[in-house]
Order: sequence, then C-alpha cells, then structure tokens
Amino acid sequence: MFHVVLVEPEIPPNTGNVARLCLAAGAHLHLVRPLGFSLDDKYLRRAGMDYWEQVQVTVWENWDALYAAHLAHARYFLLTTKSDRPYYDADFEPGDFLVFGRETRGLPESLLMGAAGRQRSLTIPMAPAARSLNLATAAGIVLFEAMRQCRFVATPDADA
Repeated sequence: MFHVVLVEPEIPPNTGNVARLCLAAGAHLHLVRPLGFSLDDKYLRRAGMDYWEQVQVTVWENWDALYAAHLAHARYFLLTTKSDRPYYDADFEPGDFLVFGRETRGLPESLLMGAAGRQRSLTIPMAPAARSLNLATAAGIVLFEAMRQCRFVATPDADA
C-alpha cells in the first residue's frame, strides 16, 4: 500500500478526486491541516462520489504530527516543480509516502529545504508553458507509476 499526502489542500473537488484515486489504488490518503474546506463539503463528497466512506483517510493537525507518527519507517517523496529529478527515476517501494502541496503554492519551502526534501524531491516533467498540473492528475501519474514499479495488480471485488 502507498500513502498519498495532501499538504494543506485548498480545492474540495481535487481532494475528492484524489480520494477516489486512493480507493482505486488501495492507497491511504493523508490530509494535513489547515484544509481549505470542510470535510463535509458537498463538492468534496460529489467528487469522491459514493466512495468517500470506503477511503482510508487520516487527517493530521500539521506536517510535524504526520512525520513524527511515521518517522521510523517511512520514505517520503516530495512532488514539486522545483526539482530536476523526474518521478520515474525514483525506486518506489510499498509503504512510500507521496507528498503533494497546495494547488496554488505547492509544498512549503521548509519541507523542500530539509535534507530529506532535497534527497527525495521529484517532479513531473512537462512543457514549460504548462507550469503545473491539476493536483489529482499529478497524484494519479505518480501513484500509478509507483504501483507499476511494484507490480500492483487490482483484483476483482469478491462481492461483484
């Protein structure tokens, strides 16, 4: 299982779409406060559709709380436009944390400047005119590359 972390997400439909992505991938979604919306937001739930209750979600008060809870065994990959290392050059392992920042500003500089940030920063290469991708699109690209590397295979639901 992988972990997808949204640090201070601002737009409810993006978070809802990432939640649906996490359900499809069997990933754990972590939301780091402050959130730009309420978890009861109708747009969040609409984007996550009727899957929201099935998604494994943990809400953290801040980055330090998440980091302290998983420090001993976690590997964090920070996705940013400020890196030169493409995401497909990383060697992902089950249990890795894929960390994404706010839609309007990305990850805080304090995370990117730390030793772990410099070693584990990744980017999604794109034409310069694009500047960045939608949060849910970026999360999907990187999460499914991690799954591909680990040979993840979805199995049919036994109840279907």
